[in-house]
Amino acid sequence: MASSEKIIVLRFSAMGDVAMVASVLREFSVQNPTVEMIMVSRPAFEPFFDGIKNLMFYPIQPKTIHKGVLGLFKLYKALKRYQPSAIADLHDNIRSRVLSSFFRLSGIKIERMDKGRAEKKALTRTKDKIFKPLRQTVERYADVFRNLGFRVNLSHKLSKSPKKMSDRAETLFSNQNSKKIGISPFAQHVYKVYPIKKMEHVISALSKTGYELFIFGGGIAEQEIAENWHKRYSNTHNLIGNFSLREELAIISNLDLMLSMDSSGMHMASLEGIPVVSIWGPTHPYAGFLGYGQSEGDCIQIDHPIRPNSIYGNKPCLCGVDNCMDLIEPKTIVNKINEKLNE
Repeated sequence: MASSEKIIVLRFSAMGDVAMVASVLREFSVQNPTVEMIMVSRPAFEPFFDGIKNLMFYPIQPKTIHKGVLGLFKLYKALKRYQPSAIADLHDNIRSRVLSSFFRLSGIKIERMDKGRAEKKALTRTKDKIFKPLRQTVERYADVFRNLGFRVNLSHKLSKSPKKMSDRAETLFSNQNSKKIGISPFAQHVYKVYPIKKMEHVISALSKTGYELFIFGGGIAEQEIAENWHKRYSNTHNLIGNFSLREELAIISNLDLMLSMDSSGMHMASLEGIPVVSIWGPTHPYAGFLGYGQSEGDCIQIDHPIRPNSIYGNKPCLCGVDNCMDLIEPKTIVNKINEKLNE
């Protein structure tokens, strides 16, 4: 395919998946500087794509003007004005299939990601499990562009570039002598969350060590928990509900380390080039969702023949306990963080 093409890229959710797309498009942009991209996703995720050259963000409004088949046809008509040469469907759900079908009918080439559903089913089933690393999701994204004829070589390396923070955030970084650790202790699915009481032990130990701690990610209930930690433990700051996503990304870019679940916090840190110590329950890095540029050696998890039993973390643990994360001791996490910060 010629290098003066325009590609419409589709990935509407979830937050972590969209952040992974941004990591791929950053590298794609550098390697294909004359290719224009129109990224279609939810408005809230636009900050992930800041600074990517030759990329324009187009918001999808699935609950209002782009709802249903008629709404998607309206979106198709709007996007068609950009005269795309190809559609890169990185989502492969009903919405993206309907939308890309309109383009196919008008003669525009469509490439869709291979999610590897059969392989993932084999990885997570209880009987006759095939326990092996699957293709990384970011490589599956890149494959779509390769199938369109473009060169994409992913480095799988973290690239840190601290951003300018807001004045409010700057005040939290006044102590230049302390290590800055982000903590993203929550997740969309409860089965991916390390027990809150044990996480509090981790925060207590890290606070006593003198690290500066920043709590990210969550809604009203999680904000209340984080606010309680802020009040109880020194050098601990609650960011939930206090900063925009763009401001949070700038803060993350200035951290030394992130502690996260298998969740969007890991992928946001990866996007900003920050190493992550991640905690895994019923899910597993072998499914391909480890943060871009992160090391499997920094994943904390138990070995059990049933694991993993879920790809997305929406199923409970089957290891014979309510939550296999209960078998991970707080000191294991603290020791790993100390090890990483002293490398």
